[in-house]
Amino acid sequence: MLDKRRFYINGQWVNPVAGRDLEVIDPSTEEPCAVISLGGTADSDAAVAAARAALPAFMETPPADRKALVERILEVYKRRNDEMGAAISLEMGAPIDMAKSSQATSGTWHIENFLRAFDQIEFEAPLSERAQEDRIIKEAVGVCALITPWNWPMNQVTLKVIPALLAGCTMVLKPSEIAPLSSMLFAEILDEAGVPPGVFNLVNGDGPGVGTDLSGHPDVDMVSFTGSTRAGIAISKNAAETLKHIHLELGGKGANIIFADADEKAVVRGARHCFNNTGQSCNAPTRMLVERSIYDRAVEIAAETAEKTKVASAHEAGNHIGPVVSKAQFDKIQGLIQKGIDEGAKLVAGGLGRPDGLNRGYFVRPTVFADVTNDMTIAREEIFGPVLSIIPFEDEADALRIANDTVYGLTNYVQSQDGAKRNRLARRLRSGMVEMNGKSRGRGSPFGGMKASGRGREGGVWGIEDFLEVKAVSGWSPEDA
Repeated sequence: MLDKRRFYINGQWVNPVAGRDLEVIDPSTEEPCAVISLGGTADSDAAVAAARAALPAFMETPPADRKALVERILEVYKRRNDEMGAAISLEMGAPIDMAKSSQATSGTWHIENFLRAFDQIEFEAPLSERAQEDRIIKEAVGVCALITPWNWPMNQVTLKVIPALLAGCTMVLKPSEIAPLSSMLFAEILDEAGVPPGVFNLVNGDGPGVGTDLSGHPDVDMVSFTGSTRAGIAISKNAAETLKHIHLELGGKGANIIFADADEKAVVRGARHCFNNTGQSCNAPTRMLVERSIYDRAVEIAAETAEKTKVASAHEAGNHIGPVVSKAQFDKIQGLIQKGIDEGAKLVAGGLGRPDGLNRGYFVRPTVFADVTNDMTIAREEIFGPVLSIIPFEDEADALRIANDTVYGLTNYVQSQDGAKRNRLARRLRSGMVEMNGKSRGRGSPFGGMKASGRGREGGVWGIEDFLEVKAVSGWSPEDA
């Protein structure tokens, strides 16, 4: 079992001051694979103090130097990609091939995209050609608390750490205590790349402990959090006392609207997307809305897709989905599947219990419910497992009504050959992102939601600017700039 009872503070690995031990569980085996320490207030304070001390010098470094630092991080990260994939697979159950090719490389993707976007940021510029004595200056927000989840560890860590570095911020990262191993490896990568002491710090802990310490700390200027809506509300309340900048990436209950004129692969594509990462993605299309005339056939196809989806250990090579991350998550999903049955949804694939042949590990059967109504629990709550709810609709207006009838607003999906219809829906769907006909968002596109799905945007120029303050200066001397 790996011994990871240490924190990264002020450029070195240190023992916790007031920690208590926690075992990290391999979700494929239900056995401990590592032990970490959960930090106490003294550990949080030490990390924040290091970040505060490092801030003045780092925020004044030339932008070109910060870009060069991130380029070194990218170089080291690529070299250690397979190590990163192995850590992610072990801690949260992503199948090893998927962990190396998708989970780990999401970090590479974001680092590269931020480097491209960085060249578009003007840190100092005149207000206009005719207002040369008015200067707009963009500078670091300050010390940032970065709180990340377990489901896409490096996706979320790089979406926060890299733009914070490029903006000139210093930071304390609190990764999920369920899946901390990848973030500890990421700290090694940053150390190897030469990040100055105190600029990046890592303290393991849980939400009520270190998370609360950081989000309420008077010397933290910004909190960037990804996780549940419930936790986002708690963090917002705690941070309000010190008027921090708050960035929230929260839950989702995406609608995938499939019209009768959709391409023949739309239903399969939608079901596979729902089951990807064992359903543990906030932007998963978990509500499949199908036009009535093709509804029965769509239900058949979705059920067939679920039955063909292989479930196996994360340590096994191949194309399959792995376990969900923890016993608590497994129990929650089982309870919601039972709730779907109790409320009258039609179970057409999967259901309660583990898949055949798997009697240990947090494995869930890929599950499809038909004849779901939008007031059922499985259509309202974020399940975060491989569970698809299929809802019929009559026409475009009905589909729009159902899709928007949710507290969430992260990602919606539209499948139709009618371009005008797609464009109308893209404008009227209340979500931060809309993906249509299987086309993914492009490089540098902003990620984020509306309503209970959060505030702020990650990725691209938007992601860097989220870590910047804007200062207006009058009486600037252009000749002395």
